[in-house]
Amino acid sequence: MTKLLIFLLGVFTPALAWIPTRSITKNKIFRLKSTETGPVDSYASLHGDNSCFLPLKQLDQDFYTARIIQIAGAYPGITKEEFYAVKSEPSPETGQWAYDFSDPDGPQLGTVAIEGSNVVAFCEDPVVIIAEHTSLSIPLPESIKDPVDIIVVVDRESNRFGERKFLVLDIPGTGLIIGAFPTKEDLPPNSEILGQVVLCQIPWLPSMKSTKTGFLEADEYF
Repeated sequence: MTKLLIFLLGVFTPALAWIPTRSITKNKIFRLKSTETGPVDSYASLHGDNSCFLPLKQLDQDFYTARIIQIAGAYPGITKEEFYAVKSEPSPETGQWAYDFSDPDGPQLGTVAIEGSNVVAFCEDPVVIIAEHTSLSIPLPESIKDPVDIIVVVDRESNRFGERKFLVLDIPGTGLIIGAFPTKEDLPPNSEILGQVVLCQIPWLPSMKSTKTGFLEADEYF
């Protein structure tokens, strides 16, 4: 068992679709950069269009996310060499999250810890997509000029139409898009529903207003 656990650990080299980068702005957040430069197709509604709204959740500036830690082995039986073999990563900045790239042979780009909730717990087949906030038309403070990573949790089991629900669609000749539609007839021709967005997680950044002041009118998230 110990050898199997150690075998699964390693440094992951990301696929060409995403490039790990570190922001050079004052916010200094780690994010994934998409190599796609084209605009998002406009025939699907984005956040705020046609009364369609993503299920957003804003992290607080004092929120401590779950920390991702590698497994060194199993006890009893773990050796000193195994104990020191794995690396540890710093804790995520408060109000943000961390990515993990620990399986070099797996098809995923990495893992990320998501705060537990009923929404997440009842997902039958969840998967995470990392999206730039501009691609989903999510408003953030004007002082934030660079794209910000948004964690998009998708339930692949919910691969059916939902009125004004944000869907992940596969469109022949276009690829995957995320968007909402008033009726099923508005779906692009020959498109396939791959899942439904159940949660979008936004990091807290220093340029954002503080939350949890105790006064509802002052607790602005964006």
